[in-house]
Amino acid sequence: MKNLSRKNLITLLLPSFLFIIFVFAVPIFYSIFISLHHYNILLPYHPFVGFKNYIKLFQDSVFWSSLKITLYFVVVAVTIELSLAMLIALLLNQDFKGREFLRVILMVPWAVPWVVNGIMWKWIFNSEFGVLNKLLLQIGIIEKNIKWLGKPFLALNMMIFADVWKETPFIAILLLAGLQAIPIDYYEAAEIEGANSWVKFCRITLPLLKPVTFVALSLRTIWAFKSFDLVYALTQGGPSQGTNLLNFYIYQTTFSHLDFGYGATLSLVLTIIILVITLLFYKFILTEEE
Repeated sequence: MKNLSRKNLITLLLPSFLFIIFVFAVPIFYSIFISLHHYNILLPYHPFVGFKNYIKLFQDSVFWSSLKITLYFVVVAVTIELSLAMLIALLLNQDFKGREFLRVILMVPWAVPWVVNGIMWKWIFNSEFGVLNKLLLQIGIIEKNIKWLGKPFLALNMMIFADVWKETPFIAILLLAGLQAIPIDYYEAAEIEGANSWVKFCRITLPLLKPVTFVALSLRTIWAFKSFDLVYALTQGGPSQGTNLLNFYIYQTTFSHLDFGYGATLSLVLTIIILVITLLFYKFILTEEE
């Protein structure tokens, strides 16, 4: 009977294992294989080069520049998004008239496709006829049009602004779901003990939100590292490579220069970076909770 049950279990799990192998394992190992070759689809031969692509990566100034820009983009964007989302979630968790309507409106930016979002903000930031310059001129904050996408660091921060506008609602909804799962009895007991709002937030809300915070922080960090559509639609990596995020650099290397070997190397390094950061989040957020 036990053997029969084991066979049934294997039969049930086999499709899942095959799915994991063909969808995840095969592409990863094939990427590793390609990264060890000089793989240009226009050439008839793809010679084995060993670790030359990895050595080239450490000597690639564009890679290090893209990595630095990407880290700045991820840290600033995710920090702002998580902070704003927490405030919005705390607000929407209160009982007031029109709360349901605000919850629906909140999801509108997140529902906008990435390419549409990039094109929309490109028009808003346009230095000649963009809405942002017109608005700031009318209320007297600026005296002449500003080229929001004309300087590398300014363009990078404008791209962060567009990212925050779109992605903050997603984190807010996740945090709101976590807030609603916290029993109200905890807050009532804290009030009896004389705890103020700040103490309740630090001692009850934040600790009980750790699992949801881990999910939100991990997802947003992964998506921020993988940002491509926004760069492609808004800046094309410019000006002067100032918004050339790592994922966009991988796209240029692979599909513009047709260097699939080096592109696979860059992709694997990006995957490792994301994996390490996610594991650090797990260690410092969920492990302490356990």
